[in-house]
Amino acid sequence: MNVDIGNALASVASPGVSRESLERLDNHVAAAHERIERGMENQAHGYEALNLPQRTDPDEIRAAVEPIADAETLFTVGIGGSSLGAATITNALESDTETIFLDNVDPEWITSHLERVSLENAAINVVSRSGTTAETLANFLVVREAFESAGVDWTERTIVTTGESGPLRELADRHDLPALKVPDGVPGRFSALSAVGMVAAAVCGHDLEALLEGAAAEAETLSGSLFECPAYAYGATAYALDERGAGVNAMMPYAESLETSAEWFAQLWAESLGKDDLGQTPVRALGVTDQHSQLQLYRAGPRDKLVTFVTAQEGTDRQIPDTDVAELSYLGDATLGELLEAEFEATEASLAAAGRPNVRIEIERVDEYELGGLLYGLEAACVLAGELYGVNTFEQPAVEWAKNATRGLLGGGEFEEAEAVADKTELRVER
Repeated sequence: MNVDIGNALASVASPGVSRESLERLDNHVAAAHERIERGMENQAHGYEALNLPQRTDPDEIRAAVEPIADAETLFTVGIGGSSLGAATITNALESDTETIFLDNVDPEWITSHLERVSLENAAINVVSRSGTTAETLANFLVVREAFESAGVDWTERTIVTTGESGPLRELADRHDLPALKVPDGVPGRFSALSAVGMVAAAVCGHDLEALLEGAAAEAETLSGSLFECPAYAYGATAYALDERGAGVNAMMPYAESLETSAEWFAQLWAESLGKDDLGQTPVRALGVTDQHSQLQLYRAGPRDKLVTFVTAQEGTDRQIPDTDVAELSYLGDATLGELLEAEFEATEASLAAAGRPNVRIEIERVDEYELGGLLYGLEAACVLAGELYGVNTFEQPAVEWAKNATRGLLGGGEFEEAEAVADKTELRVER
């Protein structure tokens, strides 16, 4: 990926960061890069995620999915990092296989999917490192029951990705299910380039080697200077802008196929950096759609936002038909791709003209190679930002608090967090 941070400079944006400030910050980037390199070399927790392009075995993944490779529909049962990376990859790329990501426990939503799909032609991909994630296990039990009710042997249509031990591992062993291991030292939100994110891609027939090669190429750009490394340029600029008041980061891809990538980024950025009263709040947007819903705020609202654009340089195109409506005649000389590009450039220029910081991330096209590079680059940017903030990028204690409260409320043990739920302050206004 390439990154253009010109519209985030203090000479054109407020808040903005000066070239001189970036040069001073580059000394901290160099020190952070040394820590990141050591972490990678030592296979330390979290940093090991940046080794995945070399560690992940695509042949092992393809062999594991072989029993369900004929699936017309794949239910991926997981939540957060066990779902969003896979969804980003498969939603971005075309396939004859329908992918459904059961990452919520809304009963009407789950039921509507199960009733719509021909289960005899479907398969299940269940993902949980611990094998105890409440939402994932509840949904898996529901899906398994639906398969049984439809007369489908779920044990012939299920693949598991989990840790070395736990309920899911025991289930896989008991029923001789194909099972892959969640890699050690890799938090879920950093696991897109492992079996966690790539099982669904394999079932859909995508090029796993190209995903990893694109990520490996991005890894080669990691260096001790933000001026030489696109990932670090983005991470350092986002950090510097947050320090100057841009506490909101609106991720806005200009490709429908990349919409899910903004959801994945939101988890990556929020869960990794939101600690100790620090961190930038990620917001999801989509170009051009949200030019007509959010752009007004970004251009004329509080000066507390960075807008991050992601754009592909190449793609399929379609001619806009001629019209005899005089006011629209200019469209007949253009394609939808040209309109998309013009709208992107106009939005970018609109923000720059109003002095609002924005950054452009470019990929050549939306394919496996470029997508692997984008995922890896944003992960590396996040790791660098965490080093600059001085937080532990790879833990998520606030998430664990809510998990404990949920288990306690459902009778899954004694948790003091559950007791806090009863202490809620109320000020109700009722009809």
